[in-house]
Amino acid sequence: MALDADEEILQDFLVEAGEILEKLSEQLVDLEQHPDDSDLLNAIFRGFHTVKGGAGFLQLEALVNCCHAAENVFDTLRNHKRQVDAELMDVVLEALDQVNAMFEQVRNHEEPTPAPDHLIVALDALAQPAEAGAAPTAAPPASPAPEVPAAVPVPESQDGGDITDDEFEQLLDALTEGEAGAAGADNGSPPEASDTAAGGDEITDDEFEALLDQLHGKGRFSGDVVTKTGGGAPASGSVGEGSGTPPAGGDDLITDDEFEKLLDELHGKGGSPSGIASGPASPSGAVSPKQEPPAKPAATPRVEKTEPAKASTRPAAPTRESAPVAETTVRVDTKRLDDIMNMVGELVLVRNRLQRLGADSDDEQMHKAVANLDVVTTDLQAAVMQTRMQPIKKVFGRFPRVVRDLARNLNKEVNLVMHGEDTDLDKNLVEALSDPLVHLVRNSVDHGIEPPDVREKAGKPRMGTVTLSAEQEGDHILLAIEDDGAGMDPNRLRQKAVEKGLYDQDAADRLTDQECFNLIFAAGFSTKEQISDVSGRGVGMDVVKTKIGQLNGQISIVSEQGKGTKILIKVPLTLAIMPTLMIMLGDQSFALPLVNVVEIFHLDLTKTNIVDGRECIVVRDKVFPLFHIKRWLVKGAAAQDTPDNAHVVIVAMGTKQVGFVVDQLVGQEEVVIKPLGRALQGTPGMAGATITGDGRIALIIDVPSLLQHYG
Repeated sequence: MALDADEEILQDFLVEAGEILEKLSEQLVDLEQHPDDSDLLNAIFRGFHTVKGGAGFLQLEALVNCCHAAENVFDTLRNHKRQVDAELMDVVLEALDQVNAMFEQVRNHEEPTPAPDHLIVALDALAQPAEAGAAPTAAPPASPAPEVPAAVPVPESQDGGDITDDEFEQLLDALTEGEAGAAGADNGSPPEASDTAAGGDEITDDEFEALLDQLHGKGRFSGDVVTKTGGGAPASGSVGEGSGTPPAGGDDLITDDEFEKLLDELHGKGGSPSGIASGPASPSGAVSPKQEPPAKPAATPRVEKTEPAKASTRPAAPTRESAPVAETTVRVDTKRLDDIMNMVGELVLVRNRLQRLGADSDDEQMHKAVANLDVVTTDLQAAVMQTRMQPIKKVFGRFPRVVRDLARNLNKEVNLVMHGEDTDLDKNLVEALSDPLVHLVRNSVDHGIEPPDVREKAGKPRMGTVTLSAEQEGDHILLAIEDDGAGMDPNRLRQKAVEKGLYDQDAADRLTDQECFNLIFAAGFSTKEQISDVSGRGVGMDVVKTKIGQLNGQISIVSEQGKGTKILIKVPLTLAIMPTLMIMLGDQSFALPLVNVVEIFHLDLTKTNIVDGRECIVVRDKVFPLFHIKRWLVKGAAAQDTPDNAHVVIVAMGTKQVGFVVDQLVGQEEVVIKPLGRALQGTPGMAGATITGDGRIALIIDVPSLLQHYG
């Protein structure tokens, strides 16, 4: 590896190759389902080829060799010399895993470890046509060979791919040493062909003028074109004779046909600059006696124009007008975006403070200024949040490979369907959701989808379907993982709960079906009889629930035996700024995340009921456990201080709902979450702190943790 490579070049390679490798995993699985898709074959071929080209530039030989071997396989496939099958895809996917591993080593500035020899041998075997004894198909070069004069040999690439730096230098030396006339064209090619061969860039005006000087003698060509005779007609040998009017539009680019016509007028029909350069140039810059110019009419009104002089230099115009558009993107460190988000958060706090002060003022101008600040702050907050947004496709892209590999291991037939891949959410959430979603998808394939023969007996198609979807719902993202498998049996879950000692038999019998489904989130709970490398230890769903709770999200399950299971996850768009319901407990402010709040009502606390030793209320024929959180969170609060009437806030955690008794409702407010100090870190039921609109400090309540610790 070129360890001294320019860091900027290396980063460009990492960004480009990283995006390609992400797509390749999904494309390869898609190819297995659509083996005759030629566009997909070409896209995968180009992907491996592009990564190989970038790795070759950085002298990453191990990465080049593995990509080249995979590239050869897809060249054979797209030439219809072999068919896609599961065994071939197993080898190619293993090669992709090796490429990804080497890519991570390069990202860490380490020398990539070469792929195992058996893998390269297997790829080389697959690169051979399916007919016995046929030679393997070599991968084509990255780009067409540059057009150079026949007298200049083009070095052969050692690996059949891109030429090396040394070979490229040899090519430049050969071009430089040759005569400029011979380098100008090959078999009538345009003058800029030599420049294209040398560097790949279009020639400039000055370079084109120099080329004309080499063809016709220093200063002769341009002088003849612009010099007029006494009568205003061009001198002999002028390019303008018979050339017609210049292209419409004045500064528009000339077409290929117009350029060829210009060459014919310069050198004679079918002639070439090389033929002129080999003979002596005539004093007037006309064609050599060896080539007879076509008969041209006498001077016409068009001949008197000097515009052809512009036409002669027109080939340089594409350099200016077809130049690449300036970059519209810039790479920004995510830490800088986090810092900007924090500053916007502070601005939101100031806005809230000014809104509270403005409400107490009678100054109309003050109200207008605060209203304008509110609008600008809201727009700025939305814009900064948008810069941190990423499509959830970043997470979804790995699932086709996960489902494909797991289905082959379990001998199941599974089809993955994805919806809403372009849904955007906060970058931190994208990263945090990755592991929980992978586990849920694996669970759907392992626990949900039945083996093909079992599905057939149940009247279902042999191939099961797992559906993964995402959509935005207000300021939240709703994710769903659904399968059409066996569903969950509540009675079996009740039995497992009794066996593991989570409930006694009477309590288990009173559990609703929904409560039975929620048992799978208990630590150590699993319905698997045997532990495998996929599942059975009962730790996965517990971790999933904990992770979703840390993201201020909710998770719920809907299942029907024999029909399938659907797991719903609801998470906020961003973790930095949270809409909350501000409440008062005594003289202390607290913030309840609005995502947990279901409804609020005023209640006569003398009409509560006691069920299983717990205070409850009945609202619309629904029973809600009632908790006086003031007794938990405010020092000195006692049971005898409970008023006869109070506000009750119904909060939800997944499918469970409870009532919190509060003293006062302040209203809805957007708050910026600040971590607790070292002395308070780990305080049960507290997610952080914030500054309220009146300048006070309020603690943000973590509802699941609060109930788990106190309830």
